[in-house]
Amino acid sequence: WHRCQTPRIKGISTTMGQEQQVSMQEKQVPEDLEMPLARRETETLFLEKPETGNPYLEDTLLRSYLRTHLPPKVLEEVHQDLERFGNRLLTQVQALGWECELKPPVFRQFDAWGRRMDRIDTCSAWRSMKEISAQEGLVAEAYERRYSNWSRLYQAVKVYLFSSSSGGFSCPLAMTDGAAKVIESLGTPGSLKNAFDRLTSRDPRKFWTSGQWMTERRGGSDVANGTETVARKQPDGTYRLYGFKWFTSAADSDMALTLARIADAEGQCPQGSSGLSLFFLRVRDEEGKLNNIEVQRLKDKLGTRQMATAELWLQGATAELISAEGRGVASISSMLNITRIHNIIGAVASMRRMISLSREYARRRVAFGKLLKDHPLHMQTLARLEVQVRGAFLLLMEIVRLLGLAETNQASEQEQLLLRLLVPVAKLYTGKQASAVAVEAMESFGGQGYMEDSGVPVILRDTLVLSIWEGTTNILSLDVLRCLAKSQGQVMAAFLASVQQKLDVASGTAELGPAVQSTREALGSLTRFMEAAGSEPTVTMELAARDFSYSLARIYTGALLMEHAARPGASSTDSSAALRWCRQELCPVAAGSGSGAYGSGAARQDSDLVFGDS
Repeated sequence: WHRCQTPRIKGISTTMGQEQQVSMQEKQVPEDLEMPLARRETETLFLEKPETGNPYLEDTLLRSYLRTHLPPKVLEEVHQDLERFGNRLLTQVQALGWECELKPPVFRQFDAWGRRMDRIDTCSAWRSMKEISAQEGLVAEAYERRYSNWSRLYQAVKVYLFSSSSGGFSCPLAMTDGAAKVIESLGTPGSLKNAFDRLTSRDPRKFWTSGQWMTERRGGSDVANGTETVARKQPDGTYRLYGFKWFTSAADSDMALTLARIADAEGQCPQGSSGLSLFFLRVRDEEGKLNNIEVQRLKDKLGTRQMATAELWLQGATAELISAEGRGVASISSMLNITRIHNIIGAVASMRRMISLSREYARRRVAFGKLLKDHPLHMQTLARLEVQVRGAFLLLMEIVRLLGLAETNQASEQEQLLLRLLVPVAKLYTGKQASAVAVEAMESFGGQGYMEDSGVPVILRDTLVLSIWEGTTNILSLDVLRCLAKSQGQVMAAFLASVQQKLDVASGTAELGPAVQSTREALGSLTRFMEAAGSEPTVTMELAARDFSYSLARIYTGALLMEHAARPGASSTDSSAALRWCRQELCPVAAGSGSGAYGSGAARQDSDLVFGDS
């Protein structure tokens, strides 16, 4: 990866980074160099490290989106700040992010004298990330609302630029944003005002991060049946929490929101989701002593190693009930919405980072006598990846635009319904996209991309969790079905209406005709599937849930790409991306239905296929 300057040796090109192909003249070397390679103390690869610049200035899609949508005065201020922030990322934050990877947190359970201390030591770079997050307002910007409904989008853009350089710190930011959202949704009660002010502070000395402690030993998304933590009320009105938290990301956070079951006078606890209540707790007191919490161990994870994820025993941790009794799941839902959006941000950011590196490498790497960028098949592969990230980016921007409207009470009923649907759809789809793009982009570097110190494996490992965090693909696909059922068809009507509006806009651009036509056909197939599924058993829709959610994601993303390509001043690249996106199967659920994948007996056939020979 390091640049090297060595004499040309017969048959080997060292013209890295140059545009011209290897010529016969380059192969004609002096006689004294026609010899076997002599060993030197240090050998360097005859390749150049891909160097990217200011991530904001290099992201042409981001800049064109902001120019299209932001009011001129807002755009002027935002542009100046994002350019400055991009330079900070390039000159300061990226190096800190790499240091976080090289110096992961360390758990020290006992001191030299055998006394229990349960201390999680993080590196100075991790602590610097917290300071930078406060200074840049990576949470605060969304709640100050300096730019009204555009504040949320602006905050999301900053987090998007920060994410791939953050050394994993984007995860605690997601939970911090989510905790602030919960407190705000509760009306910011007086007892939580200090916490809210700290979560949304720009002062590094005051800024808090928050944990989200939900997963327990029975694990996963089934919190209704998996939560064992018990809350016992005290005479002063506070509660003591007793239980075991199996996954607690960013265990070095200042506070946490967690679910627990309130025990009655006989010590009995209500079961199911209606028995869960939401609690606020400080992790440590003012002297840094843990709040009756014991750290059992840090998790040994595939990725996100920069961040401390721990198993925690709550041994009478003092907490405050902040929801109505039995309304914990409903109260924390706004937090889950925000953390899922941050998951989408992380997915899009990781894709953009990998493609940026692959693109720069293609401009420098010479293979078979010419640069990679001059090999048509290689560029076709990168172009396909670029289409994926462009679609994912526009889907992300649509969601945060809608969230900004909702947070400032400007969203129409259709927009609120759309937001409810698009968050799980986008989270599940971009999580899968990011993993696929990361694997393919790694391949574009050849064997060098597989080397740890290239940094590429770090991006891949950290990306793989995005289809698991905040609900797996299947869990979220079922959530999409619940969303449709609960709204009694209103959500689907809002989806279809929004897509149709975007198609009407795109219809005025002749070049987009094929994409418009294929999307209309996909909408028709989707509608027919839903009409037919209405008379089918419940298991039919459950089996179709994943393909159905993919269909929603592909159709809506295609509509967004066409809308962007139909705007005044759009480039040929915008049109090309829309056309290419719409060449894929936009409605896989219709294809699955036609093949009998969801029909009578399909579930039994699936089970036999998996377990039949075991």
